[in-house]
Amino acid sequence: MAAALFRAQLAKRGETDRYRVESAGTWGVDGQPASRHALTVMRERGLSLQDHTARTITADMMREADLVFAMTRSHRDALAAEFPGARAKLHLTSEFCGLEYDISDPYGNSLDAYETCAADLEQLLDRGYARVAIWLEGAPHRTSHDSS
Repeated sequence: MAAALFRAQLAKRGETDRYRVESAGTWGVDGQPASRHALTVMRERGLSLQDHTARTITADMMREADLVFAMTRSHRDALAAEFPGARAKLHLTSEFCGLEYDISDPYGNSLDAYETCAADLEQLLDRGYARVAIWLEGAPHRTSHDSS
């Protein structure tokens, strides 16, 4: 959902060519489609996750990414431990608004939990979008793409 919402934010701002947005997980099951509730919540926003399949983040993805956004501190810390050279690229999604808190994974929960998660992500992306450019200024390398 976060990647779809970030892409929607790019489209809203006319910057779809500015960043490449990808989605990968820390402990996902590769090949799994988006959940039924995620599909519903995104469809209500005019977005499709129909072609989404889960995949686990790889060393190549981490190396190529200018920025990596994690939903929780445990995800961020696990990524930093597995890819210590990428620590400077790692940010919590909540940091879009200068805060540091975990965004709960709604997987397996009610439609309301998915809606709450999506609304939180939308608000963070809308209010904190300008931080992406600031973070890219300090990124270790700059190739005009973003990984989420």
